[in-house]
Amino acid sequence: TSHDGVGRPSVVAQHALLRSKAVQTVADPLVRHRGTFGGALAHADPAGDLLAPALALDASFVIVGPSGSRTVAAANFFQDLFTTAIGEDEILTEVRVPKHTGWGAHYEKFTRIAQQWSIVAVAATVRVEGGAIAQARLALTNMGSVPIRATATEQALLGVAVDASAIAAAVAEIAEGTRPPSDLNGDSDYRRHLASVLARRAVLAAAG
Repeated sequence: TSHDGVGRPSVVAQHALLRSKAVQTVADPLVRHRGTFGGALAHADPAGDLLAPALALDASFVIVGPSGSRTVAAANFFQDLFTTAIGEDEILTEVRVPKHTGWGAHYEKFTRIAQQWSIVAVAATVRVEGGAIAQARLALTNMGSVPIRATATEQALLGVAVDASAIAAAVAEIAEGTRPPSDLNGDSDYRRHLASVLARRAVLAAAG
C-alpha cells in the first residue's frame, strides 16, 4: 500500500486524521506514490514521519512468519535504530489503527529545506469537549532511537482550556528524559527546545 493510498481516502481522515495528515508530509508526491506505508514503518528510521503517529494512535502490527501470525503493539514494535519486532524470517502484513473518530489532529514537522527528513516533529491528536481537552495522544519524531510517546504531557493536557498560554505550559516539559541526537541539523538541546515549541503548535492546531 503506497503512502498516497493511505493518505488520500476519506475513511482514513474520518477515523484516523493524524495518520492522514502525517502521510501527506512524507517527502514529495513522487515518493508518496511509489513508497510504501508498511515499508516505511518496517524500516523504522527514527526521523521518519510515520512512526510517531502510529505510536500516538496505539496502532498494532500483524507480523507473519513460518510459525504463524502474531500481533505486536506499536509500543513494542519499534525497538531501536532501524530495528523492529519483525524477525529475519517474518514480514509485516497489516497495520491496524483504532478509530479516533471526531478527534482533531496535526503533525507539526520542522525541517530546514522542503522534503527533508524531520529534524524534530510532534504528532498530536486530541478530543475537545466544552472548550477543554478531554483526551490527548502525543508522540515525538527524531528525539531518540525510536519514536517516543509523551504520556506525561498527555496527562498534563487533560482538562486544559484550548488556549495558547495554557497549552504552552502543559507541554513545556515534553522533552524531559529524551535523548535526541546531535548532528549538523542541530544539537540535542536545540531539539529539546524545538520539541516544546512544536508540541504547542501541534496541540493548538489539533484542538482547532
